Amino acid sequence: MHPRRPQGFDGLGYRGGGREEPGPGARPFGSASELGHWVTSPPDIPGSRNLHWGEKTPPYGAGTPLGGAGLNEEPNLGAGGPGAEQLNRFAGFGIGLASLFTENVLAHPCIVLRRQCQVNYHARNYHLTPFTIVNIMYSINKTQGPRALWKGMGSTFIVQGITLGTEGIISEFTPLPRELSHKWNLKQIGGHLLLKGLTHVIAMPFYSASLIETVQSEIIRDNPGILDCVKEGIGRVVGMGVPHSKRLLPLMVLTFPTALHGVLHYVISSIVQKLVLFFLKRDNSHNLPTESSSSVQSMLDAYFPELIASFAASLCADVMLYPLETVLHRLHIQGTRTIIDNTDLGYEVLPINTQYEGMRDCINTIKREEGMLGFYKGFGAVIVQYTLHVAVLQLTKILYSTLLQNVS
Repeated sequence: MHPRRPQGFDGLGYRGGGREEPGPGARPFGSASELGHWVTSPPDIPGSRNLHWGEKTPPYGAGTPLGGAGLNEEPNLGAGGPGAEQLNRFAGFGIGLASLFTENVLAHPCIVLRRQCQVNYHARNYHLTPFTIVNIMYSINKTQGPRALWKGMGSTFIVQGITLGTEGIISEFTPLPRELSHKWNLKQIGGHLLLKGLTHVIAMPFYSASLIETVQSEIIRDNPGILDCVKEGIGRVVGMGVPHSKRLLPLMVLTFPTALHGVLHYVISSIVQKLVLFFLKRDNSHNLPTESSSSVQSMLDAYFPELIASFAASLCADVMLYPLETVLHRLHIQGTRTIIDNTDLGYEVLPINTQYEGMRDCINTIKREEGMLGFYKGFGAVIVQYTLHVAVLQLTKILYSTLLQNVS
């Protein structure tokens, strides 16, 4: 029994000597115009390819016609080939990872000094400039060792994980939207912001425990465990664990300032990020890359606008809400028997013995006893933090450009 498929059949036509000639009434199958109706392009899958803003997946025949290459030849992949495409995706992942590492790990000493200055109502030096912050960092590192500047980093990751998990669980079991659609309305915005507020309220006791680990002096503290933040947070809720003083504020008093700070930070950062991204992409759309232009710049334009927008959003939100963050941290730390480093000298410790009755009393007391600049204690650490972030982004961009130029 002979097979029904002709000898030399290759799917789209015949090859070799076994190829039959079409009959007088038959049309040849295999021309570019005919294949255009059969070969289609796959749908756009997010993350499947690096598309620039405003572009869609080109059809199969666009740029590389089938008639220009044989059926057994590979289509032209453009400048750089598959190696450049793989490097492009890998470099994009590396750029995002470098930004995340800088934001959460490399900048942690700045966060530690910033919080210690915010809760230190004894301080005569407000550390409003980065020069005094760098000086006090050197003094603390010299007297207590490098661990003094990296304390509490594990608990900050735990709080971020609890926040993300809580937000996901609430959005799954309630109608509160986790993301806003393009056709949003006021009801969706209200539900979305309510979800953010509830998430910060639920994570509030763990945030308070993480704050204590961050500002507690390395001189008198024991080596904390990885999950001590979770244990202390649960103990704060049920009223057990480490004994606190009578000046400890109940969680109900901390609910409003915590939710207010979290929601405002999210709103400000989202608005700034959208605006910056809109202007950056609009500029890139006016300067669309041509065939003769460098592919390096076009690839950079695909990644860095979002990183720059995220950087600007975090910076604006932190600067605008810095006074509120100072008030929030002082309320959280009150009554917890926390001993902090002396941010004036760098080699002594100080107790926290504030007696604020609430958010309004804290604001009035700071304004009366420390002045308006008292809300900005430790602001120099913010300047150092984001200067470091800019330096890492710029260094990553230079390395990325160098790699792409070498490949291409």
